[in-house]
Amino acid sequence: MKAKHFHPDWTEKAPAPGSFRSIFKYGDAQGFKHPSDNWYEMMKTEFHLSDDDFRKKQEEGNKQVILNRPGTLTSSQIEQIKSIAGDQNVALDDYSRVKYAYGKTTEEMLELRQGIVREVADVVVHPRDKFDVRKIVEYCNAERIPITVFSAGSSVNFGCRPARGGVSLVVSTHMNKLLDVNEQNQTARVGPGMFGPAYEKALNSAPELFHTSRRYTCGHFPQSFEYSTVGGWVVTLGSGQASTYYGDACDIVFSQEYVTPAGTFKTLDFPATATGPKVNDILKGSEGTFGILVEVTMKIFRYMPENRRRFSFMFPTWEAAVNASREIMQSEFGKPAIYRISDPEETDRGLKLYGMPGIVDTFLALRGFLPMQRCLCLGNVEGDRDYTKLVKRKLTRIARLNGAISLGAYAATKWEKTRYTEPYMREDLGDYGILIDTLEVGVTWDNLHRLHEGVRAYIKSRPDTMCMTHASHFYPQGTNLYFIFIAQMTDTAEYREFQKGIIDNIQKFGGSLSHHHGVGRMIGPWMEAHLGKEQMAVLRALKKHFDPNHIMNPGGQLGLDDVS
Repeated sequence: MKAKHFHPDWTEKAPAPGSFRSIFKYGDAQGFKHPSDNWYEMMKTEFHLSDDDFRKKQEEGNKQVILNRPGTLTSSQIEQIKSIAGDQNVALDDYSRVKYAYGKTTEEMLELRQGIVREVADVVVHPRDKFDVRKIVEYCNAERIPITVFSAGSSVNFGCRPARGGVSLVVSTHMNKLLDVNEQNQTARVGPGMFGPAYEKALNSAPELFHTSRRYTCGHFPQSFEYSTVGGWVVTLGSGQASTYYGDACDIVFSQEYVTPAGTFKTLDFPATATGPKVNDILKGSEGTFGILVEVTMKIFRYMPENRRRFSFMFPTWEAAVNASREIMQSEFGKPAIYRISDPEETDRGLKLYGMPGIVDTFLALRGFLPMQRCLCLGNVEGDRDYTKLVKRKLTRIARLNGAISLGAYAATKWEKTRYTEPYMREDLGDYGILIDTLEVGVTWDNLHRLHEGVRAYIKSRPDTMCMTHASHFYPQGTNLYFIFIAQMTDTAEYREFQKGIIDNIQKFGGSLSHHHGVGRMIGPWMEAHLGKEQMAVLRALKKHFDPNHIMNPGGQLGLDDVS
């Protein structure tokens, strides 16, 4: 009788309420995605492990959150805050103070597994509306109480950690509605705390909800779509998976309303103006350092899923994939919505992740598409029916001229089914001492290969470390590179030093410090070297104007102040 194949005891239970794991677990408490059998075998081989190494889990973070750390605000200050937001919207308990101080960085996950808690706020406040926010900011500014904004908690750069205590201001609890759809202008006014799926569903249902003649889409679908908010996209300069057609979050913003210590204002609703530098642009990506986004008007797009056309190609080499991609983006016949190319390591590991049949692998090899050389490309085209037909035909021709073969819609369709669930694997792997993390950069075409090779060389210099890379946001002038690294590592100090080295090499080889994850406190220390003293002086001058008492997201956010 054939022996039963061993499977690790991947977690299938929701974290216990009040536990550390319930804070660092990604997404739905009941949501799980386990490594495939092929990936499990691959990790054993790569990290020189056996089934025995997967029989006992390491620290899982199942302990209850106990802080034993009294806040520093006075009772009268707490009472004043309660009088503004209402008793039921103010929390002082240990769990709330920790939950609303943490995002989803690997470092945070490593520490929370061990029950290590860094900075937390003194009080958590859930404002009911923008008028509550205005009163809270006015009061905190007068009292010199720091405010750190929390929306969804999907930050991967310490963007919501209250470095100096004070207030964690949670805008997603109540300020999470689609307020208006203006069909004539093709815009939507939305609360900053509205989650992606709710926003998209409301736009798709605009005829029923707002009596429009058409259905609409937001056009912005980051991997964190299900667990990130519209305001979070804007203030971190996010980018969605369909950004090549719809644009990044900064391109989709029409106007914004902010509450700052210096005052409240709304930028103007015009498609274009020639009235000096645009404050509307200055506020995009400000990450809560100038003030709090309380409403945003976004551009929206016609929803035509029936016209969507998917495609998948295999290129013989990374160079061929890059050359074809550049030509597609610069040819001016239109652009695909989703467009991705994976380098050789990501391609081969991805084939294992998705359980690609061996017959497909054999077929590709016989056609000259060899392992650790071939590169997968996938995506789709959206828009008008004639447009999607034209763009797919044109890009298919360019792909073939660069040596690619078509894989039909299969790879794109399979990727779409799991595109939001990949982060769930982090908890499974972490239970056995394996971490997976990412850093992403913007790069011009003429520097892409130098950056790719240089950063990969550093990551791979650490023994037994995987490094998968893809490009997924494209422009005529360049693209992004998204480095995914997987390693057996449980020591936080070792991880921190390794990550620092990657960022150093990103800067050394001419990449941007971030493409779509924002800056937060994690990237802050590199900002001045990256932007230069003059540009940082401009940002600090704006900080001084909007926030003269330095109460807004202080402690190193955007590198505008130190963490001491």
